[in-house]
Amino acid sequence: MSRTEKILDLNNEIEAHLIDGLLNERSIPHLIRSFHDSAYDGLWQAHSGWGRLDAPEEYREEIIRIYNEMSAANHLPPEDELPPEG
Repeated sequence: MSRTEKILDLNNEIEAHLIDGLLNERSIPHLIRSFHDSAYDGLWQAHSGWGRLDAPEEYREEIIRIYNEMSAANHLPPEDELPPEG
C-alpha cells in the first residue's frame, strides 16, 4: 500500500466495521485505527472519537462518497444513542 493519509474520523465500532466491509468489497486499501488504550480505559476515545480511517490520498473522494452513502442508508445514530457494550 502506498503512503496513507487520514481520510475520516470514525465515531464508533459499528461505523468502523461497516465502512471496513464496504471498502474490502471494493478492494480499496485502507487502515482503521482505534484510539482505545486499555491503560487509560478508553479515555482517548472519549476525547478524540472512536478512531480513524487512513488510506492512500487517491481514494479520498471515493471513500468519503461511500461513507456518506452508508451513513444515509443506515441512519447511524449518534454515539451517545448507542446501547451500552457488554
